[in-house]
Amino acid sequence: MALNSPVFPIPTGSLLALGALLFCIGLFGALTRRNLIIVLVSIELMLNAANINLVTFSRLGVNPSLAGQVFSLFTITVAAAEIAVGLALLLAIFRLRKSSEVHDLNVHKW
Repeated sequence: MALNSPVFPIPTGSLLALGALLFCIGLFGALTRRNLIIVLVSIELMLNAANINLVTFSRLGVNPSLAGQVFSLFTITVAAAEIAVGLALLLAIFRLRKSSEVHDLNVHKW
């Protein structure tokens, strides 16, 4: 058995469709929901969909490489930092406004 072939090969089209579906669900959640926690989770879902696409495209080609997987690790690191900063901002806003709704983020309501 070759080293680069997976035990259960998944078609590339299925992985790309999964990534596109997850990205669309995340985009829908980020644009339509009012709760800041749901918006942050939706952004995480979109980043994970991009990670699936990066790993899928790293499998393609004559010489499959680890470049997509390395970029995916960097994206996971950035996503962890983003969620930490986002939750810190959410806590600060909740303490100030007593709400975690997006429409309550008016700057002029101090």
